[in-house]
Amino acid sequence: MIFSRLGLVPTAVLMLSGGICLSGDTMAADDRPDDKAGREVREVVKKIQARYEQTKDLQAEFRQVTKIEGFATLLTSSGNLMIKKPGKLRWDYREPDVQEIYVNGNDLMMYVPQHKQVLVGKLTQMAASQAPLQLLQGAAKLEEHFEAQATLGGERGEGGVPLVTLIPRESGPESVKTVVRIVVEAQPKTYFIKTLSIHEVSGNVATFQFSNLQPNTGLKAALFEFAVPAGVEVVKAPALGPP
Repeated sequence: MIFSRLGLVPTAVLMLSGGICLSGDTMAADDRPDDKAGREVREVVKKIQARYEQTKDLQAEFRQVTKIEGFATLLTSSGNLMIKKPGKLRWDYREPDVQEIYVNGNDLMMYVPQHKQVLVGKLTQMAASQAPLQLLQGAAKLEEHFEAQATLGGERGEGGVPLVTLIPRESGPESVKTVVRIVVEAQPKTYFIKTLSIHEVSGNVATFQFSNLQPNTGLKAALFEFAVPAGVEVVKAPALGPP
């Protein structure tokens, strides 16, 4: 579904990277300053933030598994992702169908070749949450917009790196208000995002797995520009509101 993708993808990216879904209670790192797990989580958050702040551009492959509330069947898709600072994003879905999403600042275009349509609109109006995009671009200050928590039981990912649960702060921007929590697994050594699970108020859960990351290769600006093909209809996309 097109608009579920718009809601869960740039719910742009955050934020890179499977299939981890958080269950059970969590413990806030700030509540236990002497707790080893809390200290580890805060250190992981700092390293993730630093990594994306140092990244000028990034390309990767992704696999997305989406659970839509009320539907038993999981939706699986895959493709390629490119990011270039400041504010440029391109998501190319290749399976099961071809779609291209271009973001330049707040301007968003989605090309759907199968329907011979280009949907145009504003990211702030079309995306149910922009938190993942902001995270991946290094545009979000994690400690300002999220409360970082350690998972109960100290769940860890590859290389023993602790999983991080990000809870949107009440004082945070509207762009994260539809997100209940984001669960992040970082790659050991590089601290790029490997797995990202977005849990929304609606009950939808999207899990992204990122692979073959290539940072700072000098991606050309032309890769993020889109010219409407002849015979393709341009449609103004409706705004999505909170659930």
